[in-house]
Amino acid sequence: MRQQIRVRRPAHAGACLLLALAMAGVAVASATSAQTPHANGLHRATAPASSGVTLHPRAMPDGVELYAHNALAGPVEVLLTTAAPAPATDPPLPLRATIPAYGRVPIARLADGAAVAALQLHAVPGTPDARARDVEYVYPLRGAPLRITQGFGGDFSHTDDENRYAVDFAADEGTPVLAARDGVVLQFEAGASTAAAPDNRSARTNFVRVLHDDGTMALYAHLQRGGVIVAAGERVRRGQIIAFSGNTGASSGPHLHFAVHANRGLRLESLPFRMFGPGGILHFTLLGGQEPD
Repeated sequence: MRQQIRVRRPAHAGACLLLALAMAGVAVASATSAQTPHANGLHRATAPASSGVTLHPRAMPDGVELYAHNALAGPVEVLLTTAAPAPATDPPLPLRATIPAYGRVPIARLADGAAVAALQLHAVPGTPDARARDVEYVYPLRGAPLRITQGFGGDFSHTDDENRYAVDFAADEGTPVLAARDGVVLQFEAGASTAAAPDNRSARTNFVRVLHDDGTMALYAHLQRGGVIVAAGERVRRGQIIAFSGNTGASSGPHLHFAVHANRGLRLESLPFRMFGPGGILHFTLLGGQEPD
């Protein structure tokens, strides 16, 4: 059975606003140097802990070598820039690099160690050369009827590249959230406690991000406080309970925000997907009658 899903957000239904930077470290984690003292007397520029990436300077006889350390169980693309006039670096700023899972990679040399304090590190999960396979995802909620409050191209918050092919599934708080596909837990947040106004772009939300073997990543968001039951680096199987749904972050009601992302060069882009739901195959269509690419 094939179901065609064309959904507009009803009034007061659960929906979310997930833009770049809406969740710290999920889309683009950026940071100016926090002036963190380093063991060698230099200062360390860090990205937020949830981004999983830190920049470490190492004093050398002829300057400073900069290492990017990725604490995540999957690759991360980084961009190194500066808020001040660009210091002399090799290679020159701005520079981009991809850091492998758990990798510590030298990315640049500085002639003057004092310039470390002005550096900015931006990080985006995933590798920019990910190529999505055609996979059927499983419905990510256990025991919950199919209720979609916002689908592909929803005009409330699914209008940008990061969210265009996201789906909001209405679900009572505490509903088991299932892995829709096999993968490795790349990131998670479980400490946010309450919902914020839907237009509060800085509101923290609880989420799990799972990396698939083709380089794409599934995002499960607005989870219950303390409701994540998997660990970073853990391999999960399709249909496994990974969390419990909630109403945290920029949300107007309890629901699960689900999206499949790929890194498209320092930005996350949502991808259309197929899913097997409670009544058969779900076929999502962009609002306005357009078919997904």
